[in-house]
Amino acid sequence: MVVTLDRDEARRIAVRAQRLDADRPAGLVPLAESLTFLQLDPTAAIAPSADLIAYTRLGAAYRPETLVAALETDRLLYEVKAMDDPVTPPFAMVRPVSDLGLHLDRMSRWPERLSGAHAWLEANDSFRRDVLARLRDSGPTLSKDIPDTAAVPWVSTGWTHNQNVTRLLELLQGRGEVAVAGRIGRQRTWDLGERVYPADIVVVPEAQAGPLRDERRLRSLGIARRALVGEAGEPARVDGSTLEWRVDPAAVGLPFAGRTALLSPFDRLVHDRVRTKEVFGFDYLLEMYKPAGKRRWGYFALPILHGERLVGKLDAAADRKAGVLRVEAVHEDEPFTPEVRDEVRAEIAALAIWLGQTPEYAR
Repeated sequence: MVVTLDRDEARRIAVRAQRLDADRPAGLVPLAESLTFLQLDPTAAIAPSADLIAYTRLGAAYRPETLVAALETDRLLYEVKAMDDPVTPPFAMVRPVSDLGLHLDRMSRWPERLSGAHAWLEANDSFRRDVLARLRDSGPTLSKDIPDTAAVPWVSTGWTHNQNVTRLLELLQGRGEVAVAGRIGRQRTWDLGERVYPADIVVVPEAQAGPLRDERRLRSLGIARRALVGEAGEPARVDGSTLEWRVDPAAVGLPFAGRTALLSPFDRLVHDRVRTKEVFGFDYLLEMYKPAGKRRWGYFALPILHGERLVGKLDAAADRKAGVLRVEAVHEDEPFTPEVRDEVRAEIAALAIWLGQTPEYAR
């Protein structure tokens, strides 16, 4: 049977699944387990992406040092640069260690489908052994402190060209042989995977792990295009959309209490721009790579969620030196009611307090 959903119900399912309704999660690790990951990104116009995503769900009680402790002390989360389908292009993320067993079997054979990377690793096997031996002897090490003994350089048209040590470490991370042990500032320290990951992880064979990952991904999204979650959940039809959807059947028809939230541009509620347009009717594009004169909403505009609807964009930036959250504009997709305007202003004020800043509106 195909589940038929009106747009409001589809939106409520998506918002609730992403933990953006009024029922806030209990803590950072349960949140990561619910979302399956938090995206990392160096852009911090407001705050680092993972911190902003966590704050948006957990509220003012969340502090960035909680994430550091979960990664480096408690080892309940781990950092990885995901290179697995359906992730394109690869990006850094934080995943819960409780899900690691669903990835290790596939990781052990990676990058078997990337012929260029696989051939480069084979040509540089002595380089790989050198790096593993150094990490075994030295423990957590910055990439800049690892000698480049590559026999064949990494060739790329992008920034990774000839970045042999970093590229090798990320490929070995993809296979689970090395792992990010922590960070010094923005720089990663690397160690053997066996010393970072818990020894008692139960490895789930890939034949079972793949469908389980799809189910976890769908549960975190609530409703998604079939291309992203395979056969997980149930087929669904959304009023006004001709696309094939899959829905988490346990999420249909539940009570919903919404709230107002300012979202990271990397937030998974808006990350799939097709779903954002088809289900939410929301036009959005991260414009940080556009020339200033061609931007409609701003360098790092935050989507504004109110209840189950995406209603606008906030053009703001944190001026840390001045201690000010500068609000250039609040773009209203449709004119806000006084209630929505007041709640958005309250969220801006709360975000500024969390950042330790004062909101300042452009005239």
